[in-house]
Amino acid sequence: MSDNSPISAYKHHDTKMFSGDATKFLGEKIAESYGKPLGDMTVLRFSDGEFQPCINESVRGCDVFLIQSTFAPGDNLLELMLLIDACKRASAHYITAVIPYFGLARQDRKDKPRVPIGARMVADMLTNAGATRIMTMDLHAPQIQGFFNVPVDHLDSTTIFVPYIKHLNLPNLTIAAPDMGAAARAKVFTKHLNCDMIVCDKTRARANVVEKITIIGDVEGRDVVIVDDIVDTAGTICKVADEIMKNGAKSVRAFCTHPVLSGNAYENIENSQLTELVVCNTLPLKKTSPKIKQLSVADLFAKSIRSVKEFNSISHLFEITVKQ
Repeated sequence: MSDNSPISAYKHHDTKMFSGDATKFLGEKIAESYGKPLGDMTVLRFSDGEFQPCINESVRGCDVFLIQSTFAPGDNLLELMLLIDACKRASAHYITAVIPYFGLARQDRKDKPRVPIGARMVADMLTNAGATRIMTMDLHAPQIQGFFNVPVDHLDSTTIFVPYIKHLNLPNLTIAAPDMGAAARAKVFTKHLNCDMIVCDKTRARANVVEKITIIGDVEGRDVVIVDDIVDTAGTICKVADEIMKNGAKSVRAFCTHPVLSGNAYENIENSQLTELVVCNTLPLKKTSPKIKQLSVADLFAKSIRSVKEFNSISHLFEITVKQ
């Protein structure tokens, strides 16, 4: 292919990365792994709480990657949309919203009368603001990708968690889905780890409150690993862990991509039967805990950004390798 081809010309657009305030801790690591520093930006804040992000360098004709997880409060989502709008009005060539944690993803359907489908609304807001591509990780429901009318790169934390689990050398490993919705995710782990799987049937009294857990499968003498996409109050994970140990398991751990960890989550985890909770750094931890270990997604996002920039497939990023 000649240097005058459209794709070759596309590659010659300068790459610039910026990070919103909420995800600066991860944005800096992604930029370091990519080999390019974060761009210069500031946020002007008014006394009434209004804020205005300002990009302090030219992005005209650039391929811009804006890194921001959209967790609560809503200001984080608003800041990302304002950054997208700023880049669009500054004539950026291409704008990719890099959203390690996609907030409101649990509102992916109308499960009762008169409620919004929040995930679809956010998808519309981001694309209407001017995002030309979305990059995210472990959506609560993978079909949320269909809410967007722009390309979506959906990364998978399995490539980070599986090598860690293998290095634990658990002799009687069993993967557990904490509810029926997590069964598909759990099956992916069993495929890579060549082990058995159990499913937990969960009955909720109300949002964030679990009334009853039923274990479907045998855990006697097993080293159980619970897998899920989000750990919020940790109520479900801790109740599942306690129930698994009551049923004769040897040990129980949990691997959850996004550490929302709200309410009494830290207290619940520290008082539970969990040996450890392993999470990714898609969200910042509010405090440290001897039971919580955080693994970095920075290299994975940096490699994905490079692949997108160079028009290469990202399928190789889903291959799992274990360092010896």
